[in-house]
Amino acid sequence: MNIKSLLLGSAAALIAVSGARAADAVTVAEPEPAEYVKICDVYGTGYFYIPGTETCLRVGGYIRYDAGFGDVGTLDGRKTTDVQDGDSQNSWKKNARFALKTWTGQETELGTLKTYTETRWNFPNGGPTATSLNFAWIQLGGLRVGKDETAYDSFIGYAGNVIQDTIIPYGIKDTNVVQYYFDAGNGLSAVVSLEEGTGAYTIDSYVPHVVGGLKYKGDWGALTGVVAYDSNYEEVDGKVRLDVNVSKELSLFVMGGYGTTDNSDDFAPSGRTQYKPWGGNWAVWAGGTYKFNAKTSFNVQASADDDKNYALAANVAYTIVPGFTITTEVDWDHFGRFGEKTIYGNFTKADKKDSWGGIVRFQRNF
Repeated sequence: MNIKSLLLGSAAALIAVSGARAADAVTVAEPEPAEYVKICDVYGTGYFYIPGTETCLRVGGYIRYDAGFGDVGTLDGRKTTDVQDGDSQNSWKKNARFALKTWTGQETELGTLKTYTETRWNFPNGGPTATSLNFAWIQLGGLRVGKDETAYDSFIGYAGNVIQDTIIPYGIKDTNVVQYYFDAGNGLSAVVSLEEGTGAYTIDSYVPHVVGGLKYKGDWGALTGVVAYDSNYEEVDGKVRLDVNVSKELSLFVMGGYGTTDNSDDFAPSGRTQYKPWGGNWAVWAGGTYKFNAKTSFNVQASADDDKNYALAANVAYTIVPGFTITTEVDWDHFGRFGEKTIYGNFTKADKKDSWGGIVRFQRNF
């Protein structure tokens, strides 16, 4: 066999094999269809459908940095100890916070099913980091259960738009709740809330604290009232608030509180309870907001209580770019009968009768 015959035979064999393979069927797998995230605009901006479900999810939060200074007692000041000679001295009161929030919503045959969570990580005065679960509730229609802030504060609208709005405290917020919201239409709404309380004010039996509220809201503003029964001390406390929209730029509010002290004067710390954390029987808060333009607003709040504690707070909030705001505030506090202040049940002795302080807050919302 010569070289030419060998090459021709090899070429013929390769052609035959190739033809046989070409005759076999070739199967190509179909690509899986891509499942893109869909925007959900039923509950507002920022929501999207969780893939494969009818549940809408939104993720957000904020990062905040506070720097406070001044006398102890305004909530802005802080005492520290000189590391060399051990002397007491003033220092910055600082805190960095990251708050992560989630919202979900889904329509059901029993109404809208919602959830809300908020977890905060705080790094105060050089640490250590403290973590808190501030909200974790489920709501179906008007029924809400879980970790929330008391309706005694949230339903009536807290206080003013100053940072230190609790120099004269108006309520202790944290609690587990079972509550129901009623929307009667035409601006009328109501709430009934069974609450556990928090810390030293947690219920001491099977009987819950009870909060009820009524609100009428219109274009002019709102009128709201809340009343609370403290099951531990068997006291009744209440607040009434009036909001007035004077113009597009100016809004004002005034809120008054009154609580009985038949038993709390004898058994509660300084007579203060979950729903009456101010001194004495009564307290009042008033203030407002003036918007100079879309970026700048001025906020002020004055407050006083029956124990002759008085406070004034004022700030200017400036939004540098959307989502990033710097607030600069000045606070003044006059300590009355007992010379002490309380916030969330923690008492702070004043440096002197009249205390001054200030705080600068940087906050990025997303």
